[in-house]
Amino acid sequence: MKREEIELKVEELLTPYCNENSYEVVDVEYVKEGSDYILRIYCEKEGGITIEDCVAISRHIDPILDNENILDNEYRLQVSSPGLDRTLRKDKDFVRYQGRVVELKTYEKVDGTKEHEGTLKGLKDGNIIIEENNEEKSYKQSDVSLVKLKVIF
Repeated sequence: MKREEIELKVEELLTPYCNENSYEVVDVEYVKEGSDYILRIYCEKEGGITIEDCVAISRHIDPILDNENILDNEYRLQVSSPGLDRTLRKDKDFVRYQGRVVELKTYEKVDGTKEHEGTLKGLKDGNIIIEENNEEKSYKQSDVSLVKLKVIF
């Protein structure tokens, strides 16, 4: 299975349990770091996710992953909160976090830089819209390497 297929399958397997227990699967990543394969599952819930929640999710999904046999390699399972500076990946993220300040990175320079910051206005026709320096700017999703919430203290 390809990485993207594994991530989708894990999310599909976990979503019913999360829905029943008031969790939301925010993201799933299957990555190789050095010689290790890591399956990261990011979940959240109203009021914040606790370590006990992460343990419960991990204990639920671990035997299912063993039974489904979708991962060919040994891997480490990590379940956590996406954090305050969470990465926005899914279309619904761009709706949920409209009005929030985001950091956006592009693959190529735009206006002399790859790093941009502004208020998220949304997603339209495959373009991420932000208000940057009092000007609305549009970035093609395919040209953007990263969008994450900016933590402001």
